[in-house]
Amino acid sequence: MAASPTDIMLDIPAPAFSLPGVDGKTYSLADIAGPKGTVIVFICNHCPYVLAIVDRLVKDARALMSEGIGFAAICSNDAVAYPDDSFPKMKDFASQHALPFPYLHDESQAVAKAYGAVCTPDFFGYGADGRLKYRGRLDEGRRDPPPAGARRELLVSMRRIAATNEIPADQTPSIGCSIQWKN
Repeated sequence: MAASPTDIMLDIPAPAFSLPGVDGKTYSLADIAGPKGTVIVFICNHCPYVLAIVDRLVKDARALMSEGIGFAAICSNDAVAYPDDSFPKMKDFASQHALPFPYLHDESQAVAKAYGAVCTPDFFGYGADGRLKYRGRLDEGRRDPPPAGARRELLVSMRRIAATNEIPADQTPSIGCSIQWKN
């Protein structure tokens, strides 16, 4: 079943975290943060919405990272109930899709709860001041590619945030699979 964020509060600070990455390192928010802003996206390995956007996500993440915007993905799904989202499978996913950013494991789900993440993918874009400016989607593609010439919403919004530190008015919430919470 598709889920989408409902209560979106902007201009709040990014919650701190310390999570293991698939590369064997542990990352904090400070390690991820870029001088011009930061994107944290909650994803998982099995969600058809994530699988449909992963190539575009990697392309836009590379562009943003080259412009001074930090980027990381977090998987918070219950790996017992969804073994395809286990830490070893996360390593395979990161390698298969050549993720250029840290892919982090939130086994306790505390980070997803602190951020208010509800679905995969769920995007959180922060300005250089560490405050939430964007809670939208990658683009208008869902389980199919977006139409030719569609606006690259995350990319455009994060560039605007990096330049002005203002909250973009045109934000459409992401939609995807519900985060698989532990019982």
